[in-house]
Amino acid sequence: MLRLLDIVLAVLGILVTLPLLTILYVVGLFDTRSPLFRQIRVGRQQKPFVLVKFRTMRPGTASVATHLADVSAITSFGNFLRKTKLDELPQLWNVLKGEMSLVGPRPCLPNQLELIGERVQRRVFDVRPGITGLAQIQGIDMSTPVLLAEVDRQMIRTLSVVNYFKYIVLTATGRGAGDRIREKSG
Repeated sequence: MLRLLDIVLAVLGILVTLPLLTILYVVGLFDTRSPLFRQIRVGRQQKPFVLVKFRTMRPGTASVATHLADVSAITSFGNFLRKTKLDELPQLWNVLKGEMSLVGPRPCLPNQLELIGERVQRRVFDVRPGITGLAQIQGIDMSTPVLLAEVDRQMIRTLSVVNYFKYIVLTATGRGAGDRIREKSG
C-alpha cells in the first residue's frame, strides 16, 4: 500500500513541481554551474544507489556527512534550498525508481560505518530509505548514530498510512531543522 502511495505521490509531486524544478535548476546553473548533486548512498538491504538532490554546496566539497561539512561550503542559494527543503525535490525521482520511499530512514553514506552498524542491529535496512521520517521531524540527524538508529527502528515499527501522511505534512510545513552543519572553524 505504501509503495503505491509513493508512486502516485512522486508522479504527482514531479508534475506539480515541474515549473519550480525547472526554475531551481536554472538558478542552480548560475549558482554553481552544476545544479544537481549525485551521491552514493546506502539503500534497502544495504544496496548502494545514487541519490539525486539540488546542489547546496560548492562543487568539489568533500563528500562527508552533513554534520561534518563546513558551513562555508554552502552557497547562498544552497542555504535557501536547505532552509526550505527544496533541495530534496529531485529525490522524487529516486522514489519513482523504487530506490527510496517518501517516508523512511534517511539514507546514509557508505563511510558512515557506526551508523550502518547500528542500523544493521536494528534491521533498519529492511525498508527503503526515505526523504523524510520521524527522526527528521524530531530534528535528529546523523551526528547521533545510536539515537538515529533507535528512532528509525521506532518509526519502522509504527509506520502506518496515517503516520506516513503525518510525517510528510509535518515536513512540508517546516517541522524539523534538518542536518546540522558545523560552524566555520576560525
